[in-house]
Amino acid sequence: MPEETPPTFTSGPQALQWKRLKRLKLEGARLDYLTKVTVFDRFFASTILPLLPRALSPNRITLFRFFSIPVILFLLIAGYNVSGTILFVLAALSDALDGALARTAHRITKWGIVADPIADKLLIGSVSLLVVLKYLGWQVTLAVVSIELVLGASAYFRYSGKLMPARTVGKLKMILQCVGVGFVLLYGIVPSPVFLLLGQYILYLAILFGLASLFVYRSI
Repeated sequence: MPEETPPTFTSGPQALQWKRLKRLKLEGARLDYLTKVTVFDRFFASTILPLLPRALSPNRITLFRFFSIPVILFLLIAGYNVSGTILFVLAALSDALDGALARTAHRITKWGIVADPIADKLLIGSVSLLVVLKYLGWQVTLAVVSIELVLGASAYFRYSGKLMPARTVGKLKMILQCVGVGFVLLYGIVPSPVFLLLGQYILYLAILFGLASLFVYRSI
């Protein structure tokens, strides 16, 4: 097995992050994948992230997503569809922002690695049970929610509780789920069949990516 190349940095946030992740036994390809800054990260770093308060950490953005879920459900149940949809879009966007901030500012933590996919699954699962079930029926809802439950459980048992960052196919699944559910929510505001049809087929595509995550790439 080739010897791991030591980092070229000795101080600063990047060095502190490297030490944190080494203690979690995240190294090699997993470490490189987890810390790799993507094109989308650079886009957010040059557009939205500079507008955020400096005290706002990636973990606090993830906490916002957790706390937003019951508020979104309340707004949708109470009939405030526009407000609920706007908050859902912000919560979905926070999934990209917390990761981008964590990677570009070298603030990746154990809590963030664990909590981020849990927040994603709770957001998609709960809103799907409410609006996808209402407009697309139980079959699509069952597929979306079941895949999330099976992915979470299989990842835990497969890796015996070890930390395993979500792979690209899992992230694409989440993006498709958010877009699909977003179109279904939009249909609840503007009942155009086009929105519902787009949401339906995008969710079908998300289900395919979920199955690929489970059986091919074995990611969350």
